[in-house]
Amino acid sequence: MSDLIRVGIITEGSGGHLPGYLRPMAAYQGIESVAVAAESREIFERVRAGLGPHGSKLQTYSSYQEMLVKARPGFVLVTVEAHHAPERIAAALESGAHVLTEKPPATRLEDYERVARLADSKHRDLTIGFASRLHPAAIKAKELIERGYLGRPYGATMNWIGDHTRLTKPEYAQSWLAWKAKAGGGKLIFHGIHYLDLIQHLTGERISEVAGFARNVGNAPGDVEDAAVVVLHFQRGMVGALHTGYYLDRGYDNSIMIWGSSGWLRIDLPGHPPLTWYSTQPGAPQSVQHYPTPSETDDYFAMTTNALDAARGLVKPFMTTADGLSVMRVVFAAYRSSETGARQRISWT
Repeated sequence: MSDLIRVGIITEGSGGHLPGYLRPMAAYQGIESVAVAAESREIFERVRAGLGPHGSKLQTYSSYQEMLVKARPGFVLVTVEAHHAPERIAAALESGAHVLTEKPPATRLEDYERVARLADSKHRDLTIGFASRLHPAAIKAKELIERGYLGRPYGATMNWIGDHTRLTKPEYAQSWLAWKAKAGGGKLIFHGIHYLDLIQHLTGERISEVAGFARNVGNAPGDVEDAAVVVLHFQRGMVGALHTGYYLDRGYDNSIMIWGSSGWLRIDLPGHPPLTWYSTQPGAPQSVQHYPTPSETDDYFAMTTNALDAARGLVKPFMTTADGLSVMRVVFAAYRSSETGARQRISWT
């Protein structure tokens, strides 16, 4: 299972985080070939330049269907506008490839449920670009929780606050990001979704019920929310809240706080230090602990490398198809709650 792998990239000029995926691909030794499907020569040249040594033999296609048939990739990256994603994900899975997709991976829950079922039926990995899972602070936090340092998790508070400046630029109103039909939603499905995934990953608990508000509080152009608050109930009793919004002039203010019966931890991404924790468990350090991030931290590098290794059968994927489906159900349940004014229970069947 460790043979070299053919890589396919399905992208467009408005696809997100493409350079973050190309950097690890450029350094990856296990690639046999790379093919890209996009709409312009400009994107081809951007991909070629970003792929380093793999760019010299880049195969280019204007049709993703043709690329899948002729290049026969075993791993496909999909980074396109959300309303284009399900069709392309499904085509890649049907061709027999494992898929890593940028978020949002769909504008409707039923579309993502469909591709998740397809991935399961084809026994292919379908992962979403939740790079925060691979941050060293998140990896350490999960280790602390699994070792019992926090005891039973009681509650969590999460903030993912970004800049509002991006919403004031003229090009924003013209982009797909501002419109629900093309994006599926706003701040919640773009940024808040990371922490809805991460809190379930860290605690090992699924979110079972939500109540939420998604609003355009800053009168930004378009019809998606620039702010959202979601209250969470977890399957084993923990409660939590997520607050996400575009409020700053620049930068981010992101944090996760988890309280348990025997201690607490706080993750700040970005932050110095990115993880602080305290435990009353026997054998735990007697003071507040600070976990520093290694000087070289690139979550997208770690995530893409893992996805490629998993497609080659070398490691387990950093997340499962069920994990991605779980967080998509939570997000769309929060949107339903905001629209109806009623809390929403989440089914896992």
